[in-house]
Amino acid sequence: MAVTLHREPIDFRVGINGLAARVEGEMALSPLSGALFLFGNKYRDKVKIPYCDQTGFALWMKRLEEARFVWPQRLTEAVVSLTADQLQWLLAGYDITVLTPHKSLHYARVS
Repeated sequence: MAVTLHREPIDFRVGINGLAARVEGEMALSPLSGALFLFGNKYRDKVKIPYCDQTGFALWMKRLEEARFVWPQRLTEAVVSLTADQLQWLLAGYDITVLTPHKSLHYARVS
């Protein structure tokens, strides 16, 4: 599943329709693609993730009570593609710009 992060903070009064319009306008992507689109507020204590499935639009939101999400500051792109692992890391509080997963190993046989 594709995950795309919008780096600039948004006004969190925006709902599904406004977020879908931002996906189309600012991110130049289709909100109907089935991808997850990650938006954060100015204080980085909330995220919204709109997505569309076969039955319609849904909106997932997470609010942190005492912490902040570590938004990728070192990246210069306005829109950042994430892996599913990076999304989980970001939601768990990790800085995704310095964390990388273990290298995948492929074996032909067991020794």
